[in-house]
Amino acid sequence: MNEHTTTALYPASGYTAAADGAEAGRHAAPTRPLHQFAHFDGTPGSVAGARAVTTRFLHRLGAEWCARVPERTTGDLHLVVSELATNAERHAGGFHALELTGDATHVVVTVHDTSPAAPSFLPPDPARVGGHGLEIVRALSREVRIARTPGGKSVGAVVDLPH
Repeated sequence: MNEHTTTALYPASGYTAAADGAEAGRHAAPTRPLHQFAHFDGTPGSVAGARAVTTRFLHRLGAEWCARVPERTTGDLHLVVSELATNAERHAGGFHALELTGDATHVVVTVHDTSPAAPSFLPPDPARVGGHGLEIVRALSREVRIARTPGGKSVGAVVDLPH
């Protein structure tokens, strides 16, 4: 797994001064969302590795953005990551990247894979064994995004953070 984290630096420090000309003792806010990108090779443990990347990302999001990420929301985000990555492994020949973007209000989880085929959204059916991954992702997310990419597709979910 290769991991790459970026926090957009703008202009030189990544932070802007308070708009009202406040003194230096006041905390400045980040100007761009925190961004994390991790590559995976689909070997056993990749989904667990994606959850570990998510944990580190959420710690940084709390530290840099003062984002509130309670235990329940952390669990929800881990479940979204697990379901999207598992779906890509099972149905798209393996996932090759996890992308996380966030600020104090929400986190966008995106899994990139090499299959151009769009995932199937099955209707809820409590009697069905399996096939509930996207149903779970939908239930935990404000929005689910699917996009074709030059190398396959990306499936993402927007998860709101508590205020």
